[in-house]
Amino acid sequence: MPQREPAVRILIVEDYEPFLRYFRSTLEQRGGFQVVGEASVGLEAIQKAKELQPDLIVLGIGLPKLSGLEAAKEARRLAPFAKILFVSQEFSFDIVEAALRLGASGYVHKSRVQSDLLSAIESVLRGKYFVSGMVRGEFGDTTFNQDAIRHEVKFCSDDAVCIQSLTDFTDSTLKAGKTAIVIAPDSHRSAVLQVLSTRKWDVDSAIQRGILRPLDVTERLSASMLNETLDSAFFFDIAGDLIEEAAKAAQREQTPRVGVCRECPPTVFENGDLGQVLRLEQLWGLVAHTSVLDLLCVYSSANLENHENVFERIRAEHSAIYSA
Repeated sequence: MPQREPAVRILIVEDYEPFLRYFRSTLEQRGGFQVVGEASVGLEAIQKAKELQPDLIVLGIGLPKLSGLEAAKEARRLAPFAKILFVSQEFSFDIVEAALRLGASGYVHKSRVQSDLLSAIESVLRGKYFVSGMVRGEFGDTTFNQDAIRHEVKFCSDDAVCIQSLTDFTDSTLKAGKTAIVIAPDSHRSAVLQVLSTRKWDVDSAIQRGILRPLDVTERLSASMLNETLDSAFFFDIAGDLIEEAAKAAQREQTPRVGVCRECPPTVFENGDLGQVLRLEQLWGLVAHTSVLDLLCVYSSANLENHENVFERIRAEHSAIYSA
């Protein structure tokens, strides 16, 4: 007789009793989950995380005495193997970024809890990020006064199409008075710069002025890794500094935008860690929601052969999809 998988042990931290009851009943009705503890204040949550060593902590933000963010920081230290999923009424890019920087893997807006809670838990337990609204091209109930977010993807049949796609995006970005960032392998990056030169761009001058920034994709990925795993805090630090510097160099006077075209590091596919592909997409998607960024993600179709599930997940993360 096959042995049953042990139940996922969950600690719920929520100060509003109706939501606490809802979380408890929803999780208990779902097979494979065991609610091992509950807390309503941050200090109690820290103590129970230390005592119970749960697999997952479902955590609110606006807790009495000690905020959920502060509690998460301490819980990560005392229960290092526990995944953290925030569920909160507060929802903005800054709050979500702060939560992910602290090591959380997911963030569910309370207005979406019925539709998103179980999906979020399943994603987090599989080592993926989940943020309410991201797949649908929204960001919770937050609205922005700036231009619509562009987070697009293009699946390319060969290297020549990849280079063409990167070049066209960079060319149009520069013509619009924006700073262009090209993150690609060395051979593709060099080819893009060469083609731009044939289109009458003074590439050396553009790089010197900071409006064209060619970067190595493998080097960028390595800088965002901790113990061979993509680290959200490192990623936000690197991407945030890069985009802030690029925005300052942009020529538009009001709310300068930045255009980023990026290829997925080939080493990720070579190593077979396709979960890193999705984590990168989700983190870049979060950065795109700062509304100063146009983002084109370029993939070689050959890398996604025999990975239909990953292909569909990548498609779902984007506001527009192209292939050539």
